[in-house]
Amino acid sequence: MSKNDLILPKDFPQLKNDTFLRATRGEETQHVPVWCMRQAGRYLPEFRESRAGKDFFETCRSPEACCELTLQPLRRFPFDAAIIFSDILVVPQAMGMDVQMVPGKGPTFPDPLKEPEDLQRLQTKVDVDKELGYVFKAITLTRHKIEGKVPLIGFTGAPWTLMSYMIEGGGSNTHSKAKRWLYRHPDASHMLLRMLTDVIVEYLLGQVAAGAQALQVFESHAGILGPVEFKEFSLPYLRDIARRVKDKLKEAGQDVPMIVFAKDGHYALEDLSQSHYEVVGLDWTVDPRSARERTGGKVSLQGNMDPCALYAPKERISDIVKKMLEGFGTRGYIANLGHGLYPDMDPENVGAFVEAVHQHSKRMIKQMS
Repeated sequence: MSKNDLILPKDFPQLKNDTFLRATRGEETQHVPVWCMRQAGRYLPEFRESRAGKDFFETCRSPEACCELTLQPLRRFPFDAAIIFSDILVVPQAMGMDVQMVPGKGPTFPDPLKEPEDLQRLQTKVDVDKELGYVFKAITLTRHKIEGKVPLIGFTGAPWTLMSYMIEGGGSNTHSKAKRWLYRHPDASHMLLRMLTDVIVEYLLGQVAAGAQALQVFESHAGILGPVEFKEFSLPYLRDIARRVKDKLKEAGQDVPMIVFAKDGHYALEDLSQSHYEVVGLDWTVDPRSARERTGGKVSLQGNMDPCALYAPKERISDIVKKMLEGFGTRGYIANLGHGLYPDMDPENVGAFVEAVHQHSKRMIKQMS
């Protein structure tokens, strides 16, 4: 037994910077908080070094490795939140599917779901502590090691996004195999989405019990669906997750902010803002002012700078950030990219992004007071 096995999810260090949590609730802050999707990632040389020669999912199963990778970006940049290093595909693994990370190809399911009868291969009653306890251990360890510097975010993939991977067998441009299910096997599709929802609810509650201070649900494949399919096969499950997690937490006297990020789901902004999430994450295809208008102040917003803007010179990054802040306003807003960081990005430019958010927003807030 390693000494880290004895680290318990209690007596966590006191939180020193709660700017991110305040912004999720729409409260006043001294600056706009900022973090990046995939901030623990391959754009950092130290990340590549610690990951060298190791299997991806093996790394995910090592609490010590996940903790180290989560902390790396915080040593470099004054982010206002950390997100635990893990992967959305640990959920299908917990349900009994084999998933491998193939170099140059990405996540691969050697034996994807082909027909509705394949659902019988899945574990319906998943013991999340047994199957995903390594994620909980990573969260607890990281929460202690972060020493209250910033809040720690836990996350999951959303049911439709996970379903599409489980049927496609990996990434896809058209997602036609998964969408074929929606049109040909709607009942089996709903059955699979319900199975995933049940596991996800338990998984998120386990993350909070382990020490996660906020939760993000990634509906990365929202844009593959049209508005009608989204309303049938994604939205009800996203709502169900938030409602069930919140009800359970309320019983325990807890309240943890939840973020929904439906990439390319701009057609669903109004619906998403009424789905029990405190924060709606936006990709870069959405205009900040129109997003504010369409969500009517019901939620805080997160996003949405085009990640490729980080290839621009630093002065230009600063201008882009300023314009973005002016569009969103400084209240009930968390600055982020409209998707994750790419591996070939210069860490210096990430630093310039974070600095620009802090500097411009401090100035704007001062001018308003």
